[in-house]
Amino acid sequence: MEKALKQHKINIIKVVLFGPESTGKTTLSKQLARHYNTVWAPEFAREYLQKKWNNERKTCENSDLLPIARGQMELENSLAEKADKVLICDTDLLETKVYSEEYYGGFVNPKLEEAAIVNTYDLYLLTYIDTPWEEDDLRDRPELRLEMFTAFENTLKKYNRPYILLKGDKKTRFQTAVKKIDEILQSKTNLQSFSDNLTDLDLHFLHQQQGDFNTLD
Repeated sequence: MEKALKQHKINIIKVVLFGPESTGKTTLSKQLARHYNTVWAPEFAREYLQKKWNNERKTCENSDLLPIARGQMELENSLAEKADKVLICDTDLLETKVYSEEYYGGFVNPKLEEAAIVNTYDLYLLTYIDTPWEEDDLRDRPELRLEMFTAFENTLKKYNRPYILLKGDKKTRFQTAVKKIDEILQSKTNLQSFSDNLTDLDLHFLHQQQGDFNTLD
């Protein structure tokens, strides 16, 4: 596997928000990270593609997916070093693989596909489409939300990934996610922890909030 796409091995619980656009993934990522006094890995593609749109008035192309995957893993691996027992990931390479398949006629770069399958996570939180569609420069296909959701769920099933389905309002989703993450926490031992000193975490949250696009993902 390409080194830049490989996960660093750290004894923490990794949780992925997984699902179509505009289903509340970013909002829930922030809530969960704050609840567990840890960090969250934002979606690298958002900043990358927004810059492309601002500078070139172009949307995502097939050639962008491998650089996006590399950027995502650099973010994840860097933030995993700062995580307190749990790392919340706003996306992962498996999600990038789904978009590649759905948008580019089933094609996935072999390097991306290998990493998406090999990299592992403790829990996927699959977000349903019972949230309002929020328009922005990057989102499209609002009429195909159910088809995209089905593609995401089928992928989790195909690769036997541990997941739960999140439906309902923000509070319900949050409570469902916390209950499952707590169960996993109780089953793990010797997790990396920085609970005694959260100064760096607070600074990290401040930095993330300043760079936020203020949109649901």
